[in-house]
Amino acid sequence: MQTIFTAADILLPDFTETNAYQWSVIACDQFTGEPAYWEKTAELTKGAPSTGNLILPEVYLEEADVAERIAAIQSKMQQYLADGILKTYENAMVYVERVQGNGILRAGVIGKLDLEAYDYSKGSVSPVRATEATVLERIPPRMRVREGAALELPHIMVLIDDPMDTAIGSCTAAKAEMHQLYSTELMQGGGSIDGYLMGEAEQAAFQNALTALLDGKTLQFAMGDGNHSLATAKACYEALKQAHPEEDFSNHPARYALVEVVNLHSDALQFEAIHRFVEQTDTAALLAELTQVLGLSEEVSDQPVTIVEQGKSRTLYIHKPTSNLAVGSLQNALDAWLAAHDGKIDYIHGIDTVERLTAKPDSIGFLLPDMHKSLLFPSVEKDGVLPRKTFSMGHAEDKRYYMECRAIS
Repeated sequence: MQTIFTAADILLPDFTETNAYQWSVIACDQFTGEPAYWEKTAELTKGAPSTGNLILPEVYLEEADVAERIAAIQSKMQQYLADGILKTYENAMVYVERVQGNGILRAGVIGKLDLEAYDYSKGSVSPVRATEATVLERIPPRMRVREGAALELPHIMVLIDDPMDTAIGSCTAAKAEMHQLYSTELMQGGGSIDGYLMGEAEQAAFQNALTALLDGKTLQFAMGDGNHSLATAKACYEALKQAHPEEDFSNHPARYALVEVVNLHSDALQFEAIHRFVEQTDTAALLAELTQVLGLSEEVSDQPVTIVEQGKSRTLYIHKPTSNLAVGSLQNALDAWLAAHDGKIDYIHGIDTVERLTAKPDSIGFLLPDMHKSLLFPSVEKDGVLPRKTFSMGHAEDKRYYMECRAIS
């Protein structure tokens, strides 16, 4: 039986007394440029028990009062525990059905992930890996929130490669046998969510299917969302071990992180390409360099790139790849160019936006193909981690909303 993702002592309010709609707010790393979103969230949850009181939205990370915000969060965690707002479900897993704003259902399972099996460094061969490069500078601010916190709340989504949906599908089939814990709409366009407590039989069926799925695989779980939050949990755990080398941490709560496991092949997970736009550079020289370095030509290969200049586009193909994906080969070449020449790079979601921006002089766009889901795990295994901004997985409103908690102190 696999032991990386297991049952946890999960904390939830009694939703006959706590309003589930007000309790659940979106992941703290969303709407970082829109303080109005978080002001509206505060208005909707005012005076009520809410996960909004237990997190630090990253829009406020650089505010002068961040230390006071963190202290207030940690105090509120202690208050919720003292007031009995949170009930413990021991050795629990929660089956979750999230209906996104687009009406597509995303199923998942909440449990704890063993951080000993996770390594976010490039070149890692651990069973749990990051899919994109981890920005180390983003970890210390998050550590300040987690260190001293009594609780953790997950917005971490971990993926399994299960084309036949054998693992989470076993939970879907057994949903009628489970006890429903909550059912609520989610605020500000988040769709809705239902959670079910998995019984012993449902847990066993899920774990048996998961064990069979992962048997013999070196890469078993890949990050979908919340990589920097999981990296923060890992960094805090490693710091704790280093500070207390004489202690046994084999069963310490800090060894684990609460996450949601989701099937990569869920219809709800749509991978969309993120395109590149370079400006304030010698575009003719850049294109000549890329042609030589990447072997660009019109001869068809597995790695197409569409070049956009002055709103006009043409597709060329990479014949000297340096990555398993076109985006990786291109990014490597662009990084080398920008390290030696003038220019600024931006990462753009929409084709129309790239076409509009390239109307400016000294600018060039690169449209990339959508990455097929089946390439995610093989590409991470081959390249270590994917290039930054390889793909977008869903809109902001479809990210995880906080619901379950776990004690970590």
